[in-house]
Amino acid sequence: MLAGELYRPGDPEIQAEQHANKAWLARYNAAIALPAVERHALLAQHLGRVGADVVIRPPFFCDFGYNIFLGDGVFLNFNCVILDVVHVTIGDRTQIGPATQIYAADHPRDSLTRRDGLEFGRPVRIGSDVWIGGGAIILPGVAIGDGAVIGAGSVVTRDVAAGVTVAGNPARRIAGRS
Repeated sequence: MLAGELYRPGDPEIQAEQHANKAWLARYNAAIALPAVERHALLAQHLGRVGADVVIRPPFFCDFGYNIFLGDGVFLNFNCVILDVVHVTIGDRTQIGPATQIYAADHPRDSLTRRDGLEFGRPVRIGSDVWIGGGAIILPGVAIGDGAVIGAGSVVTRDVAAGVTVAGNPARRIAGRS
C-alpha cells in the first residue's frame, strides 16, 4: 500500500490499523474543548509528523494518520478529510479552509481490477505558504508548489506550480507566474 501498489482494503492488518485510527479520531474530535497544547499533543501521538504550532480544528477525518506529515504552523479548519493511504505532506505555514478534502487514495481504471476490490494510492505534496480555500478537493498524486493559492470549491486534478493561483472545476490557472 505504502509503495503505491495495488492492495486490498479489507486485509485484516489494514482493517486493524483503520479501527485503531477510528478510536483515535473519536478521542481527537471529542477534544474540541481542550487547550490547543493538549490537542497538539494528541496529533503528535498519531500523525507521521506534526510541526510546531500546528492546528487542526475538529472534526477531522483521515484513514490512518501516520501517513500525514505537517510542517510548522499548518492550519486545517473544521471538517477536513485526508485519505492518507500513502504519504500526504503539507509544508510550513500552509492554511487549509473548512471542508477541504485531500485524496491520496485511488482506484484502478480497469473495472475488472476494481471488481476484485483492489485499490492503490498516490502521494499528495502541498508546499509551504499555500492557501487552500474551503471546500477544495485535491486529487491523488497532485503536487502543489510553495506559495500557491487554491480557490474555494476548486477541484485540483493536476500539479500546481509555485506562486500560481488556480480555481474552478477542474482547477485552472487564473494568476501567478507563467
